[in-house]
Amino acid sequence: MSYTNPATSRPASRRRQPVPQAIAGEWCVGILGTDASGARVVASGGLRLRAQRAASCLLAPADGDSVACLRIAPDEVWIMAVLQREEGTPNVLDCPGNLRIAVDGGALELEAARVGLKAGALDVATQKTRVVTDSAEVVGRELHLVGTTLKLVGSVLSSVMDRVQHFSKHYLRTTDGIDRVAATHVEREASQVLRLEGEHTLVNGRELIKARGAQIHFG
Repeated sequence: MSYTNPATSRPASRRRQPVPQAIAGEWCVGILGTDASGARVVASGGLRLRAQRAASCLLAPADGDSVACLRIAPDEVWIMAVLQREEGTPNVLDCPGNLRIAVDGGALELEAARVGLKAGALDVATQKTRVVTDSAEVVGRELHLVGTTLKLVGSVLSSVMDRVQHFSKHYLRTTDGIDRVAATHVEREASQVLRLEGEHTLVNGRELIKARGAQIHFG
């Protein structure tokens, strides 16, 4: 009778496969600097390691920062976080490429002593916009306002223009006090009826008063 070893008689598919091993990493802490070629270098103990910023480290590292690094290979070191930086160094959130901030079912608030926006183009799309401020100033070469209804409410309106051109189907104006127009030349033209009415109506021509029509009625 022959003897067969069960371990060697198993099918190849049922033999024990080697367990995959994860890539080992080594954490280190150091001071960030720059070498002669402009590359980032982290000084950690007696080592000087060339490093690059990880995509998750949005705070742009600066020279002199204490940083936490992950060393995957002798020549592959990633800056994972900025631990501490010198006072006076500006904090810059830097992300190459497109960036989108999404808040699901909540609100996004920005709070700062001053908020500045600088862009080649600014697009704002919203169903409702409300701006509350003590003082506002808009400076631009061209300003276009397009809307179904435009309402201005205030105590004083002052405008300075080289030229004003207005067109509307109906124009109604009511003034409780004085309504005065001062100009070098004033024209009023009506295609059908021109009506002037007042409790006291004064027409004063320093040199000439001329009235012309097919019929002229006084009284």
